Amino acid sequence: MVQQVTSRNSRFQQWSSLLTNRNKRQRAREFLVQGVRPVTVAVERGWPVRVLIHTTRRPLSRWAEGILREVRAERVAMDPALLAELGGKDESAPELVAVVEMPEDDLSRIALSPAGLSRTAASPADPFLGVLFDRPSGPGNIGTVIRSADAFGADGVIVTGHAADVYDPKSVRASTGSLFALPTVRVPSHREVVAWLERHRERGAPVALVGTDEEGETDLFDFDLTGPVLLLVGNETKGLSAAWRELCDHTVRIPMAGSASSLNAAGATTAVLYEVSRQRLAARRGGEARTARTE
Repeated sequence: MVQQVTSRNSRFQQWSSLLTNRNKRQRAREFLVQGVRPVTVAVERGWPVRVLIHTTRRPLSRWAEGILREVRAERVAMDPALLAELGGKDESAPELVAVVEMPEDDLSRIALSPAGLSRTAASPADPFLGVLFDRPSGPGNIGTVIRSADAFGADGVIVTGHAADVYDPKSVRASTGSLFALPTVRVPSHREVVAWLERHRERGAPVALVGTDEEGETDLFDFDLTGPVLLLVGNETKGLSAAWRELCDHTVRIPMAGSASSLNAAGATTAVLYEVSRQRLAARRGGEARTARTE
């Protein structure tokens, strides 16, 4: 049975509040997902979809019809003007908006093997790579960092402290679906992360904490990033907190040219992740070449 919503009734208001009210998202343990790729990846990765809201305008695309057939969830047909509000678009209504269940913020979602090897990267022999974003203020930056981390083979993203919300619509959209492919966990402070790392270190999986800072001790390109690494990225205006600066094993800086003195947090993170990927690919190719010579 398909419920019809043609007015701003209580259910519409409930979903509308998920766009702007972080506390209501948290209490309901759900958030809105808009866009073809984010909805598709959420479904492919098995995220629990509670409600699928589609337009009353027919016919729907083959993509939307396929999602509606595949996913077992409550179905709601909504007036296009109302659906446009949930979709965050002024010009037209999306075909489909999903109400998705929010996972628990548990660091165990980020896989780290006892040997410090990645369990999720394209090459299973790659060492662990995680990204920690300390007190980000922009949800769009969170989504962009998640997208870059996913693109360059990271195992997970951790967001710490008083930060913008990972499940804010701006973050979800900016991640372009990577939020559903890459474990992303929110924690209140550095303490939870330190305890998590200590447990893995006791099992023989040491992870270096490498902070990014314009005053870093070493140029990025001169630092070996081929071992297990948790990259620490600071707040957009204030950088890393004092607690994280003390915990850093190393700090790296991106060499800059031109009049720009720094990159924004998301841009800097992408640059560092690219360098990690480059170094690890070179190390794999070097290892493969040595193996071929000995055979």
